[in-house]
This record gives sequence, structure tokens and C-alpha cells, in this order.
Amino acid sequence: MMGFSEMTHAFIAARFYVDLKEAFGERGKAAFQQATRYYAEQRGRRMAQRAIRDGQELTYATYSRYGEWVNSDEVKEQGLANKVDVVSISPDYEMHIHSCPWHSQFKKMGLPEAGLAYCRDLDASICRGFNPEMVYEVPQTLHDHDYCIQTVRNSGLSGTEKLEKKPDGIKSFEYHCAHSYWSYSEIVSAIFGAEGRRVCSQVLKEFSEEYGQQMADALKSWENTNFNCVESMD
Repeated sequence: MMGFSEMTHAFIAARFYVDLKEAFGERGKAAFQQATRYYAEQRGRRMAQRAIRDGQELTYATYSRYGEWVNSDEVKEQGLANKVDVVSISPDYEMHIHSCPWHSQFKKMGLPEAGLAYCRDLDASICRGFNPEMVYEVPQTLHDHDYCIQTVRNSGLSGTEKLEKKPDGIKSFEYHCAHSYWSYSEIVSAIFGAEGRRVCSQVLKEFSEEYGQQMADALKSWENTNFNCVESMD
């Protein structure tokens, strides 16, 4: 049985994009952008909360260590894990990403437009939630180029820092998928009311049809989680 992974995570965002666009046109696309930024900034704020608790400065090195995900075993086995070349460290840290499971899922679904709408805002918004004084740019993505470029201006890195993610901050992809679904649902419902809630129910129905009722029920079980704040028992 397929479990939660980067692919299921991308599926949720893709279906929100399609269903919002179909229901509300340009307003739906604007709502999707708003929801993506909200979701991503929540992730960044949780990372910052952990870092501050540990007495760490909110630098890019800290941002790298306090990330909440690593590639799942499932995408590694499929050969779809992230493949990244670091082409510059200082003064700007620049990565070229040649393979990404989110891109693979959007491509599989035939939805490069949704992938572009998602990826152009996601990482910059996570960084903004972590520390709004940092400048994170994504000038191109795999959805419309041969590789993705992500750049952190004035990274403050010397090349000697250890940037590996702290294991105690890694969250399961069930958590990440539930966070995505409920954060998007919160914004969509706030903007469009009952019509928006129908879109959210449609996304959950489509998720159930693709991955099974058990996984859809798992998403529903996180409904009352406060995704804005780090858990006190982390």
C-alpha cells in the first residue's frame, strides 16, 4: 500500500489548484497563492520557534538545519529523490535542482501550471516565515526549465558550516500532508465560505479516490491541530 510521501503532498496542492481555478477562475488562482504562502510561512515559523528555543540565531545555516523534511524512502526507491548541485556558497548561496519528487508528481498529473504556481512561492514563503529579513529567490523551476534555481542572497555562509537537518525536527509526511490540506482549507473557507468548503470536500474526495479512504481518514484526524506553533513536546 502506498503511504504518505512527497507525491501525496504534491497531489493535494495540485487538486486545490485545479478545483479552485475551476470553481472561481482568477479569484481561485489568487486564493491558491494566498493559501500556499500561508501554509509555507507556518512551516517557517515552526522552524524559527525551535531554533529560538535552542538559542540559535535565525541565519540561513540555522534555516537549513531546522528543516522539517527529508526525502522519503518511497521516492528514493523510485529514483525520484531531490538531486541538487550547489553552485555558489558566498555571498549568495545558489542551488540548481535537477530532480524533485514534487515536480515528478505535478508532471505525472499533467499539471505543470499548478506546479509552477506552487513552487514559485513555496520556499521563499517558508524562508519569510522563518526570518523575513532573509531574501530567498526562485527565479526558475523545473516546471518550465531544465532545472530549478534557488538563491539565498547574502547567505552569511563560509562553506565550513554543517547544514544537515536535525533529526528531531523532521516531521512525517502524514503530518505534512495534513498540514497542507488543513491550511489550504482554512484559507479557502475563509475566502469563499460555503462554496470554498465544497472545494475542500472535493479535494478530500479526490484524495480518497486516489489513495484510499484510510489515508483520507488519516488526513481528517489532524483537523484540530494548531500548525502555527511547534508542539511543546518536540
